[in-house]
Amino acid sequence: MKKNQIFRISFGVAVVFLTCSFSIFQIAKNDPPTPNSKTMKVPDWAKKATIYELNIRQLSKQGTIAKATEYLPKIKALGVDIVWVMPIYPLCETNKKCNPETKTECLGSHYAAYDFKAVNPKYGSSQDFKNFVTKAHGLGLKVILDFVPDHTGWDSKWMKEHPEYFTKINGKMTTPIDPVSKNPTDWTDVAMLDYGNKELRAAITDAHVYWIKEFDVDGYREDVAGYVPDDYWGELRTALDKVKPVFMLAEWEDIPDHLNSCFQMNYGWKFHALIKDIAKGKENANSIENYLSQHKTKFPKQGYQMMFTQNHDENSWNGTERESFGDAGNTFTALCFTLDGMGLILSGQEMSLDKRLSFFHKDEIDTKGKSRTAFFNSLTTLKHNNKAIWNGADGGDVERIATADNNSNIFAFSRKKSGNKVVCVYNLSKETIKTSLKGKDFAGTYKNVMSGNVTYNLKADQALTLKPWEYLVLSNQ
Repeated sequence: MKKNQIFRISFGVAVVFLTCSFSIFQIAKNDPPTPNSKTMKVPDWAKKATIYELNIRQLSKQGTIAKATEYLPKIKALGVDIVWVMPIYPLCETNKKCNPETKTECLGSHYAAYDFKAVNPKYGSSQDFKNFVTKAHGLGLKVILDFVPDHTGWDSKWMKEHPEYFTKINGKMTTPIDPVSKNPTDWTDVAMLDYGNKELRAAITDAHVYWIKEFDVDGYREDVAGYVPDDYWGELRTALDKVKPVFMLAEWEDIPDHLNSCFQMNYGWKFHALIKDIAKGKENANSIENYLSQHKTKFPKQGYQMMFTQNHDENSWNGTERESFGDAGNTFTALCFTLDGMGLILSGQEMSLDKRLSFFHKDEIDTKGKSRTAFFNSLTTLKHNNKAIWNGADGGDVERIATADNNSNIFAFSRKKSGNKVVCVYNLSKETIKTSLKGKDFAGTYKNVMSGNVTYNLKADQALTLKPWEYLVLSNQ
């Protein structure tokens, strides 16, 4: 979800709530869809995939699609399979948000779209994006495009041509309304669309179909997916599957039925918050086991969660990887990549990005940072080669390995699938720990994935000494 936190304010919520018509909140309601496991089949290429979030604006000095196309081989070298492209639509000017402390040109939010069927001329042309998708496909990469289904900017094409597409309170258009709290957001640069209007629904679907037919994109990341009523997602999935099987990512977590109605993957927000608390010493490894147990009972088997230490919202509003995880960035990233979700790499992480990128301004990523390509490639290669850590139900269950001293700072586990096996041991603390693994089911000869695949013999009741934040990722493949 977009978190324009530096602008978060309180403004007459109670008054607005009382004057809203009941029909608006009926529109915002998320009714459970009818599960359709056949429709929600995950593409074979997604089962062992990793995803990369591409920020075209900040990737290069030029900030163009053409320069991003040149960068695709470097993304491929990371071993990722899916490139999620942040919004490429023209942006609105009215009520544009800016950070007054930033001296560079204000470009506004990526999510204040003017036209959902056009390319931002600052980024390039439609042909440039066609070239981008063609080049990505030639490299074996899939492309999903960021879509903004809940709102447009205040001077958008639809605002001018179809004002009936927008939600109104007392006859006036409104900023988006949170579907849970029923309170207006502070997203003052955008206006909420009305899914009670059938023509609006048809127009949103048409825009989705457009990018598939004209550009051959492979799916979408849907911004604040929980702000859109769930019955629409079922409609959209049916329409898109008639054109092309696509991969859909919901920027939401609190509606598990999204993974039945339309999406193959959602956000692991709660897991992200948990690992940040572990890094700060507020939680420990036992909390991960509790989280995984609750997740298994709550979410459909066929869906994935996207696991991350960074995404564009976290980086801009809450902190860099170093701010959130200190010296343990690699540790928690490896954990995200070896559990049963799909790992995410944010633009710049492969170059050790260590600054908060401005959300509203040009703020180029430093391409001279220390390369982490080898680090990420070790994890993505493991996922490609070892079925035990494929995504979700396509991989093996996470089975925790106890320590003899029940150490709450050690999270050790194995995953098994079709003769494939991975054993991981993480010291999730800033202290050196001497412990031993309890049992013998994990014993065997492995490759130490993060140390050049050197042979590692793991014995029953293996004794270990792990330095602060040290970890082992062992594979039998």
